[in-house]
Order: sequence, then structure tokens, then C-alpha cells
Amino acid sequence: MGKDKITVYYDGACPKCIRDRQNYEKLAGKGGEQVCWFDITGQEGRLRELGIDPGKALTELYVSDEHGRIVSELDAYILLMSRVPMLKPVAWLLGLPLIRPLLARIYHRQVNRRLRKRGLI
Repeated sequence: MGKDKITVYYDGACPKCIRDRQNYEKLAGKGGEQVCWFDITGQEGRLRELGIDPGKALTELYVSDEHGRIVSELDAYILLMSRVPMLKPVAWLLGLPLIRPLLARIYHRQVNRRLRKRGLI
């Protein structure tokens, strides 16, 4: 693994998550080579070793930075998007104090809807 690589822990059993990954890779271009994608499906033990609750991993995005520090939710999206020049302004917007809580609510509502449809909650 390269020293500047980050790891995204994503739900590979989720069609929307796979599409989101594909869209990110298209936007990132060569910069996408600095992102390792780790499918959390069936990886409960490994997630626990990393200090990630497997249940929460289905409801929140987790990313480990190049130093191994793990961030979640909007911090994870901000880290991921800040790696792509085209998405840096979006990452900045996500961090704004008035926007952040609203987006967090919307994000959790959408995730819970997706998990209900799959019968996971």
C-alpha cells in the first residue's frame, strides 16, 4: 500500500454503494489509484480488529487515512472528496457548520431506508 493511500470501507452488497464507488473512480481518474476499497461484506472480525462496529459500518461510511486514523460519517466523505480536485469544493461545503448537521440527517435517513429495503434493520 502506498504511503498516501486511504482505505474506504464500503458495503459491496449494496448496489447503490457500488454505483457510488464507480462514480467516484470516474471523477477521481488517476487520483483514484490512491484509494483502496475494502468490501465489509462478511468482514465483521476484521472490522472489529480495526475498532469499527460492524453494524455501524452498514450505516456510516468509514475511511482510514494514510496514517491509519479512522474517520466516519461526513468526516469520511470530506476526506474522500478532498482527494479529487473536482470534488474539493463539495468537501469544503460538507464541513460548513450550518450544512453539516442537515446533510447528516438526510444521509442517515437515506441509509436507513436502504437497509430497511434490504431487510437489515
